[in-house]
Amino acid sequence: MFVRDDGRPTLGNMISQGTGASASHSDIVADTNDICDLSPVPTLVISPTYRIQRASKGVLDAWDRRPEDFLGKDLFAALYGGSPLERFDRIPLARAIEVAVAARNFRLCHAAYTAHGVAWSARIIPIFRKDEMLSLVLEWDQVESKTGEARGEVIQNALSVDEVYRLLIQSVKDYAIFLLDTRGYVATWNAGAELVKGFKKEDIVGKHFSTFYGEDDLRAGKPENELVTCLREGRVQDEGWRYRKDGSRFWASVTITAIYRNGVHVGFGKVTRDLTERREAELRLIAAYEESAKLKNDFLANMSHEIRTPMHGMLSACSLLLETKLSEDQRDTANIISESGQVLLQVINGILDYSKLASGNFSVNTDLVGVASIISSVVRNVQMTLLPGVYIKLVLAPDLPKSAQGDPLRFRQIFQNIIDNAVKFTEKGSVLVETSVSAEDETSYTILTQVTDSGIGVAEDAVQNLFKPFTQLEKQKPTKKRFQGTGLGLSIAKSLAELLDGQMGYRPNLERHGSVFWFTVKLKKIANVDQLGSPDIQHHQETERAQQESEKERMLKRVREMAPRKRILAAEDNLVNQKVLVRILNSLGFQNFTIVSNGAEAVSILSASPNAYDLVLMDISMPVMDGFEATRKIRTYGIPVPIIAMTAYALRGDSETCLEKGMDDYISKPVNINKLLQKLLTWLDSTEWSNVDSNGPS
Repeated sequence: MFVRDDGRPTLGNMISQGTGASASHSDIVADTNDICDLSPVPTLVISPTYRIQRASKGVLDAWDRRPEDFLGKDLFAALYGGSPLERFDRIPLARAIEVAVAARNFRLCHAAYTAHGVAWSARIIPIFRKDEMLSLVLEWDQVESKTGEARGEVIQNALSVDEVYRLLIQSVKDYAIFLLDTRGYVATWNAGAELVKGFKKEDIVGKHFSTFYGEDDLRAGKPENELVTCLREGRVQDEGWRYRKDGSRFWASVTITAIYRNGVHVGFGKVTRDLTERREAELRLIAAYEESAKLKNDFLANMSHEIRTPMHGMLSACSLLLETKLSEDQRDTANIISESGQVLLQVINGILDYSKLASGNFSVNTDLVGVASIISSVVRNVQMTLLPGVYIKLVLAPDLPKSAQGDPLRFRQIFQNIIDNAVKFTEKGSVLVETSVSAEDETSYTILTQVTDSGIGVAEDAVQNLFKPFTQLEKQKPTKKRFQGTGLGLSIAKSLAELLDGQMGYRPNLERHGSVFWFTVKLKKIANVDQLGSPDIQHHQETERAQQESEKERMLKRVREMAPRKRILAAEDNLVNQKVLVRILNSLGFQNFTIVSNGAEAVSILSASPNAYDLVLMDISMPVMDGFEATRKIRTYGIPVPIIAMTAYALRGDSETCLEKGMDDYISKPVNINKLLQKLLTWLDSTEWSNVDSNGPS
């Protein structure tokens, strides 16, 4: 009872409102302490740090406790310490105190504590002086004299449920519907709960609901967290594995709702549905999707190989042809073949890039990025594709960093795509390229590049689909198209910009008919690197071109110097590619090399003469024995010869895979002569092999 039978105020009322009598402060304090100690009303006075300051005679007698059991002790430890479910027992009272303090008003907590089988409710009274909380007064009232055979009777007595509704709940068999008391003990049990969870009513009522959770959830504190969240937010919904009486598990959809009677929290309602069949169907769909994605990726990888293999032969042969003496007509024809092959290669690369981005297998690298160098190089290259009367202007901000860290290949790819579109769709007027630093912090630059053209523009109804895959920018008749693309370029470019912590967007060119495409990327700063300043762009371009040409000549000279004394073993199954490789090696000055058609032949030669070769060029996909297995056997024999993979696969992190398989380096097909020169220099110029077999290669 919170009001005495004779109508006098309880202890909490006396402390918070006073009695109206006049007395000195010390007398009031002394009298109040005596009242707290001697009061027959079960009362605890708590400090702001939840230490028990006073315990009335009433609470000591009712609970058969001693003063030392309470005084100076933590409230929750004193009440619930030693209980196997202490973390659940404290939840209702802790939440009620939290609400009472926040509201600065009293709060009732139903069945907050059980002593000797009797449930007690608490009236929580926070005592404030202005904004300072002085103490909490907890007055306890017995819920009922006996608990009964099951804990469930407490909540059932507190909740008067209509008999018809009770029958309805009991008869539902598809859902487990039951009640928990304020601490999570099962209070009621319906037929659906018996079917879903396997427990009879007499087996589970009075047991704690954490019984239904697995070990991982129990260790993570999931049951108590759900009750705490439910008290804070009113309800909790969850899906996860739950366990039946026989130990089997099922996928459950669970809803827990906090139940209040006249504003007092009296328990929880819990509804559980067995969704195992749905979950298994979802898992089957996920497995089917993953298998489909794997098959698609494998198909694309194989198609890449099948297309790139003849492309390698065609482009390499064309490159060799262009280095010979040709008539003007012959050279034009060879250039057409080469340029068409490069366009086809770009289409293949676009499809593969899109597939990798869509499957989440695309990765970016970290290297030095020369922003001005990349932008200038791309602009210089596209100048040759401008229509007559169209000019291009480049504006580089003076504060661009000379160097930064990022992915130079992907930065170039994004810009290349945007400027290619601008040049493609601009038949008169100009293309303006502007690159600047749009933001900067202590660790990074945000680089903004925008391309403004005076081309055909983008129709209003097409803007929303600009960055969707397989969408064509050009809406003219096919006979008037200068190029036919895949519709993947902008979609890939936008995804790449986002991978580089940037964005991409479009707006119409308001000054002239046309478009403005822009993108940002974030590049990391490099310590102690000077800014670019204000360079002479034309001089910068010419210097860079000269340096590139000089570097190529230097590499070619060095390779030709070492070629006569170096020996190469190449494994390549395609006859056309074998012929092209022979021509390439001959053009570089190599005389001692052997070409085999599969990995088994390469292993046989090296096992017989381990030191006969200075380098191995290894195709991956070959009959009899592929390049990976051949490399494994070569390494098993302890032969340390450098192995460079030459593969037309280009989908699934091939360079990393090749290195993991024991290869030393990787070059993709179609082989770029400059890249091949770099690889040859790397592995032939820095390594000299001792114990060379005197017989040499055949």
